[in-house]
Amino acid sequence: MSEKLTGHYSEILSILGEDVNRNGLIDTPKRAAKAMEFLTDGYHKTVEEVVNGAIFEADTDEMVIVQDIEYYSLCEHHMLPFIGRCHIAYLPQGKVLGLSKFARIVDMYARRLQIQEGLTKQIADAVQEVTGAAGVGVIMEGKHMCMMMRGVQKQSSSMITSVMLGSLRTSDVTRNEFLRLIGK
Repeated sequence: MSEKLTGHYSEILSILGEDVNRNGLIDTPKRAAKAMEFLTDGYHKTVEEVVNGAIFEADTDEMVIVQDIEYYSLCEHHMLPFIGRCHIAYLPQGKVLGLSKFARIVDMYARRLQIQEGLTKQIADAVQEVTGAAGVGVIMEGKHMCMMMRGVQKQSSSMITSVMLGSLRTSDVTRNEFLRLIGK
């Protein structure tokens, strides 16, 4: 795949009017191809692989929150970056997920061409599926280069999306606890 991507990047640069043989661009198609493969490596992973069995018995049913998980993704409309933070809450029912696995789940889905709304839902559904929690909440904050660098060019704009499942959706008290604990 890398060789094919390299050829396409070389062609794109030529179409833009660049000389792909000039000193600064000689290896650019190869580097761009390698970067794109890295930025989209989420297509080659599954939830089962990233969780890797890190689900543990636990005698707790109190809310667990992992907040400020940094992420970056590429918007599916312009292939420009959007970056931000993800906050995840869940109410365990006898099982907890290893802490680092939350970040791995976020990264797996973020490293695909995405929209933030879909990314938020994919993460919530994955945490729900893996943990069997009584409730899951995911809030994502993002700054979108497609809105900042082009189009309307609004530098201070940001987006917040949320998905609440189970008791985090049905219970105002539980949802408000999550929002209060993350400072929202």
